[in-house]
Amino acid sequence: MMRDRLNRILPKSLTGQVLMALAVALLLAQAISAALLYQAKDKYREEQLIHELALKATIALRHRDEPPPMMGEGPMRQGPDLGEGPRGPRPEMMAGFQTLPVDQPCEEYTHRLTQILAGQDIGAARVLVVERPIAADPLWSHRIAKRYGVMGNHGPPRPTSVLVGAVQMTAGGPWLVVRTSVPPNDPWLLVTLILQTLLIYAVLVGTMALILRRIARPLAALTHRVDHFAQTREAKGQITPEGPEDVRRLIVAHNALEERITALINEKDVMLGAIGHDLKTPLAALRVRIECVDDDAERDKMAKTIEDIVRSLDDILSLARVGRPSDPVEPTELSALVASIVEEYEDMGDDVVLDHMPRLVMPSRATWLRRALRNLIGNALRYSGSAAVTMERVAEEGRDWALICVSDCGKGIPEGEIERMFQPFTRGEPSRNLATGGAGLGLTLARAIAEQHGGRLELANRIEQGVVSGLDAKLWLPLPA
Repeated sequence: MMRDRLNRILPKSLTGQVLMALAVALLLAQAISAALLYQAKDKYREEQLIHELALKATIALRHRDEPPPMMGEGPMRQGPDLGEGPRGPRPEMMAGFQTLPVDQPCEEYTHRLTQILAGQDIGAARVLVVERPIAADPLWSHRIAKRYGVMGNHGPPRPTSVLVGAVQMTAGGPWLVVRTSVPPNDPWLLVTLILQTLLIYAVLVGTMALILRRIARPLAALTHRVDHFAQTREAKGQITPEGPEDVRRLIVAHNALEERITALINEKDVMLGAIGHDLKTPLAALRVRIECVDDDAERDKMAKTIEDIVRSLDDILSLARVGRPSDPVEPTELSALVASIVEEYEDMGDDVVLDHMPRLVMPSRATWLRRALRNLIGNALRYSGSAAVTMERVAEEGRDWALICVSDCGKGIPEGEIERMFQPFTRGEPSRNLATGGAGLGLTLARAIAEQHGGRLELANRIEQGVVSGLDAKLWLPLPA
C-alpha cells in the first residue's frame, strides 16, 4: 500500500526523479549544515559570554587593592555601583550575594569561569554563574530602559536576559559580581540560510535540469521510435544519434538492431511465401487426384484431411504474418462486423446467439478481427455445441473499450491451465484428432490479433452457484478518444 502511494506521488520521468533526488539531497544537506551552524554559533556565543565575564572578573580582581577611583571613574566601586561601562554595569563588590527566584543556575558557565580564573592564577573559594531576565536585574533594567527609550526600535535587538557571575575569593569574604547581557538569536540567520538554499537550488537544479534535458530528449525520441517500430516493424524514419556519447552509442546500436530485425522479418516473409506456395500447390493437386478414388467414404476422409492440413497451414502463416499485416487500417463498425460473423454460423445451422449491441466504431483491420472472432466462436461450438456473443462499451484505465464476449456452456478450463491455452499447438482436447481439438493455434492467433489492435484477450471460467458453468472469452479492443 505504501509503495503504491509513493509510486503515485513520485515523478515518472528520468528528469523528474533525478531532480527530485537532488532536491531531497540538497534539503538534507542544508538541514545538517543549518544544525551544525546553529550549534557552532551557540558554542561561540557561550564562549564569548563566559570570556567576557572572566575578563571583567580578572581585571576587577587584579585591581581590587587599588584606591577607589574618583568621580565614578575606574574599573570598580565599593558598595552599590550605579555607574556604567562601555558594555554594561561595572563590577561591584558586595558583602553577600543572593540569587533571585527567577535565576537559572548555569553549571557549565560556572565550571568554565572557574577554569579560566584558575588559568590566570586567581584562586576563588566559590564561583557562581546564573542567568536572569534582564528586567529582574536592578542595574541592567535601568540601563536598558534608558538606552532603548532613546533609540526606540531602530537600534540593535533588545537583549532579554543577563548573565551574572559571582566570585568569592575567601570563605566568608565579600563577593565580586560581574554582568554581561545575553544577545538574542540572530533573526536574520534563518533568512540567510533560506536565501542560501534557494541560490544553491537555482544553480545546481538549473544546471542539472539542462544536463538531464540533453540526456532525456534523445532518450524520449528513442522511446517513441521503439514504440513506432514495435507497431510497424519498419526501419524507415530512424532517429539521428545525439546527446552524450553513451546515449549516442545506444541510438546507433538500436538503429543497427532495427535494420537487422527488419532484414530477418523480410527473409521470414519470403520464406513463408515460398512455403505456402510449395505446400499448397501439391495439396491442390492431391485434392484433384482424390476425385479418382471410387470409394466415397475413403474419398471424403482424404478430402477432410487435406482441408485440415490447408486450414492448419493458413493458421501458421497467419500467425507468422500477424506482426506485419498488409491490410490497411480502416474505420469499422464493430456491431455490424460481429453480426455478419454470427449470421454466417446461423446460416450453417450452428447454435450461436447474438445479444443486443451498441454501435461502436474503431479503426481496425476487419479481416483480422473476423479471423479472431471466428476462432473464438469456433472454439465455443467445438467444446460446448453453442455460443453466445455480446458486446458492450466499458470504461477502464482512463479510456473506453469495446468488450466482445464469446461465452459457451462447456466445462471450462482448469485455472492453472488457462495461460497455457494461449501457447501455440496447445489444445483443450487431449487427443490429436483435428475434428475435435483443432490444431491448437486459434487462441494464439486471436490473442496476437487483439494485441495487434492494442487490445488483449482474456479467458475466464464462469462460476454460477459455486460451479463452473462455462467459459468466457473476452476480447478487449480500445476505442478512439
